[in-house]
Amino acid sequence: MKRKAGRPRTFDKQEALKSAMYVFWQKGYDGASMKDLTDAMGINSPSLYAVFENKHQLYLEAIKYYVSSDECTPLLVFETEPDIERAVYAFFNAVIEYSTSDKNGATGCFLGSCVATSVDCVDGSQALLQEVIGDADVRFVRRFELEKARGTLPRDFPSLERAQLMFDIRQGIVFRARAKVDLATIEASISSRVKMVLSEPHVKSKVIDSVN
Repeated sequence: MKRKAGRPRTFDKQEALKSAMYVFWQKGYDGASMKDLTDAMGINSPSLYAVFENKHQLYLEAIKYYVSSDECTPLLVFETEPDIERAVYAFFNAVIEYSTSDKNGATGCFLGSCVATSVDCVDGSQALLQEVIGDADVRFVRRFELEKARGTLPRDFPSLERAQLMFDIRQGIVFRARAKVDLATIEASISSRVKMVLSEPHVKSKVIDSVN
């Protein structure tokens, strides 16, 4: 008589995803073996396949976990700090904190360090990455538009342009953290970055106008 397949061993899915995420983060998608993943997650292969189907699906779920977890803390800080200048400072400082102080030993950013390098070989990862970038832009713009309505930013403040700048600066910070650039050097650059983000729009020069 054929035996029925056993039910997957009970485990915390979120904790398992977190463990898998760190394996992918440190070894990359191709470098992470099924044994690496099951050992880190504390489950056996049948349980992994029963819940996540395969390595590819597990990877996509790990990306979603990262986006929805505490790694979004910098954006939350930016949205909740009442003063806009302090909010921008707090955002960059939070990025530095999570990029350099992870207790699991991972540095930088999972999206930049791993996911961005896999978009050409892992179906679905590019769409998720684009979704993350688009969502960040929307949240930055929303805050800037609120400050424009309050009168704390000029009416012609280029919200989308500065939203994209903040995301790009964020990626620069995590890249430097990944390269283990001296922390004091990274921190020393924040003041000038904040000024760049909040500076008033420049009037086009006569040279540019004459060319146009």
